[in-house]
Amino acid sequence: MPFITYLSGLLTAQMLSDDQLILGVEIHCEEKGRCPSTCHLCRRPGKEQLSPTPVLLEVNRVAPLYSLIQDNYTKEAFRSAMMSLSWCSGKGDVIDDWCRCDLSAFDEHGLPSCSPLPQPVLRLSPSIEPSSTVIALEWLDVQPVIGTKVSDYILHHKKVDEYTDTDLYTGEFMSFAEDLLSGVGSSCVAAGRGHGEVPETNIYAVIFKCLEPDSLYKFTLYAVDTRGRHSELSTVTLRTACPLVDDTKAEEIADKIYNLYNGYTSGKEQQTAYNTLMEVSVSMLFRVQHHYNFHYEKFGDFVWRSEDELGPRKAHLILRRLEKVSSHCSTLLRSAYIQNRIDTVPYLLCCTEETRPSGMVWYNILKDIKITCEEKMVHMSRNIYYLKMS
Repeated sequence: MPFITYLSGLLTAQMLSDDQLILGVEIHCEEKGRCPSTCHLCRRPGKEQLSPTPVLLEVNRVAPLYSLIQDNYTKEAFRSAMMSLSWCSGKGDVIDDWCRCDLSAFDEHGLPSCSPLPQPVLRLSPSIEPSSTVIALEWLDVQPVIGTKVSDYILHHKKVDEYTDTDLYTGEFMSFAEDLLSGVGSSCVAAGRGHGEVPETNIYAVIFKCLEPDSLYKFTLYAVDTRGRHSELSTVTLRTACPLVDDTKAEEIADKIYNLYNGYTSGKEQQTAYNTLMEVSVSMLFRVQHHYNFHYEKFGDFVWRSEDELGPRKAHLILRRLEKVSSHCSTLLRSAYIQNRIDTVPYLLCCTEETRPSGMVWYNILKDIKITCEEKMVHMSRNIYYLKMS
């Protein structure tokens, strides 16, 4: 029903008197407003005329709805109902800071379901830009003030590409509380917090430090409560940056290959050129080809000269490696100039000295664990690509 009708009903039931205004609520009869003649709250000097469209309320102070009720028993019942609806899905009672579920509020596994376990939202950390080997992710703690108690967060990550059957390769699962905060997990993954974040906001973070360049990774996260329930999954799919290259060294190698190919090429020189081109990384080989063609285009294309000097078989083994460069990275590796840069990013790495008894994880609340964080400097090596301006 319209709120104005609700107020009129209270007046009719003698729950409101003519000399008692409702706390926090004022009703104004504006130029376009119309109020029923039975509502004493609408009577204002000079506002007696009626107009067709009502402008009902202006709230000047927030007050709980149950405070409008004068009877103590009804007020308490209303308060309990509102608390149950807000925190326990209306299927249980709020006791201190937890929900006592009704007998009908249990799921198919026999676990109480009146206090839903919220889904955490995994996201890329704004503090650290992804590099070729490092990605930082974070999420906000989803434990509510009242109701379910989060015991742990479970992370899962795996590399995804067309050469791997993602159903067979399951990736790696990690417990945020047991593996990462305790330091038992891999040295390539660390628990942390974004630099400058307020601790009270409870933003958890994880840094993956040993990823493969130019690779697609799928990360998933879900929460676990003290009864063993799992939340819905949150998924993020990200690609690491292109492999690092030393552009100066790539240009030196291109010059070396030109000198080996120039003039009469002995068997020793051919083998030296072949070994050199097979030993460099795929991204470096792509960059060597770029510099060779840029500087010595009149002498002959890199592919043609390699086939002519090394023979079709060895040249094929070298050139086949270039197929492993993604289309995205091949565009960047054709840049006019590539600069190396090392970014130093401050970050809070966190751990705990508390030990959690084996098999009792579900009964420990994550917020109750004492976590200490120390500022560390994360070094990020990057390539800066300078494209040609047309």
